[in-house]
Amino acid sequence: MTVFLVETYVIKPEEQAEFMAYKKKWKKFFALWLKELKSHRMFAQLLGGNYGGYVEMWEFENLADLEKFFNKLMKSDYTTKLYPEFASLTVPATHSMNIWNPVE
Repeated sequence: MTVFLVETYVIKPEEQAEFMAYKKKWKKFFALWLKELKSHRMFAQLLGGNYGGYVEMWEFENLADLEKFFNKLMKSDYTTKLYPEFASLTVPATHSMNIWNPVE
């Protein structure tokens, strides 16, 4: 059963340029070790909602692959190096993560 990790957040208006620099570091980091990940899509708010809003959809084959992904993430230096930088760019209390499955 395919599952999606859906992440939403808002980047502070004054931090938009810094966020683009962060995303380059982020892509380089994740490209090295994400074999559990089937796909990843990122969307930016265009109309309505909150300026600076983003949605990321991470697709996994099943919950076991999602769990492997998180285990690797928690053991990596992401939590001590990249995540604090990400957190400083976001509007407080706008970050959320949910797990979805497709309805057919």
